Amino acid sequence: MNGVKSLYILGLVLLSLAAFVVADNVVGGVKQLEGDERKAALDLLDTSLVKLSSGDGSSYKAIKVTSVTGQVVAGTLNVYELELEKGSDKKECTVKIWSQPWLTENGTNIKIKCVGDDDEVDSTW
Repeated sequence: MNGVKSLYILGLVLLSLAAFVVADNVVGGVKQLEGDERKAALDLLDTSLVKLSSGDGSSYKAIKVTSVTGQVVAGTLNVYELELEKGSDKKECTVKIWSQPWLTENGTNIKIKCVGDDDEVDSTW
């Protein structure tokens, strides 16, 4: 009888793990963005870089995006691996944009960290 219970519990655990692995949209899970989701994320990137440059921030332009991931975390956190152009310099960078569109103030945060730079751009609007 204990063997049957153990087998039953093991089966439930394996079934749960299989469902977790197969699930495409795990809340809070990071996923590669493709198709329309990727296009929307790239639009957000372009808009955010323009907004950043309109303030006291530096002017950045996305040259080549190699990866875009998204994660649902009290809003949306998109992480971009890309080459950015700042003036005549081109650098490999990671850009993180945390968006909470329901907030009328401070609903978007952008962080830019480039290879070889000690400083990180961190701006909220």
